[in-house]
Amino acid sequence: MAESKASSKARTVTGQSTARRAAKLLAASDPSYVEPTRQERDAMLVGFAMHRKVLYGAAFDLVKLDADIDLSDPEAIAANIGAIQVIEVKSTNQERIGDDLKGYFFDLTNAELLVAQKLGDQFKFVFVNIVSGRWQEMSINEVFGRAKAIYPSMHIRF
Repeated sequence: MAESKASSKARTVTGQSTARRAAKLLAASDPSYVEPTRQERDAMLVGFAMHRKVLYGAAFDLVKLDADIDLSDPEAIAANIGAIQVIEVKSTNQERIGDDLKGYFFDLTNAELLVAQKLGDQFKFVFVNIVSGRWQEMSINEVFGRAKAIYPSMHIRF
């Protein structure tokens, strides 16, 4: 059991590291991608709620801004909500994954799914290959349209 926990922890740390690298790659390549701070995330929850839009802080990694918006101000967020796209980054460091994403397997949390469904085209998944430096954005409908298989699962923690 200890071996399995250790290898699981190693995979988690690697996955988180890959996701961080992917987020940094996006932000460095395109300044419209912004990684909000904890305070900005909290303000976004309020700003989106002002439009009766549900946003979970853990269900996204970045935002893509079409305007200069003060993300620490809920009123500014609410006033410019159409210029904000919520981004969930999915990343890989596998060279064999090409632009078609064939063979790419990723987890989708319930929170990500719910927010993606509620926000529609205002929520995008960005699939990043940190080896090639290439990425592509997709809506939830585009993700499901390209999926070869969907394996529902539940993770339980004690």
